[in-house]
Amino acid sequence: MNAVKAVDYAVVLTACGAATAGRIAETLVSERLAACVQKLPIESTYRWKGEIETAQEVLLLIKIRNADYATVEERILTLHDYETPEIVALPVAAGFAGYLSWIDEAVRR
Repeated sequence: MNAVKAVDYAVVLTACGAATAGRIAETLVSERLAACVQKLPIESTYRWKGEIETAQEVLLLIKIRNADYATVEERILTLHDYETPEIVALPVAAGFAGYLSWIDEAVRR
């Protein structure tokens, strides 16, 4: 197995509408803040302002270096149209060395 500890990497999650998802994905990749952004259609049920809501959304899986998290969060907040968007970073505990090297290359500025 070719897995390595990957403490320098994270996957950021955010959910939004389709138009916003495309804008966030394109911006983060073009600005080299994310190596890849995957877009998955989802249905979310949540409590908002005392009411239970259900919405069709797009979940973004954003592959980043931890060092870029603050800038990624700032860009998402700038581009997102929700009042309180989900922005959660999940640490990558281990990963394929070749893939992690590709992330480094893709976000190199």
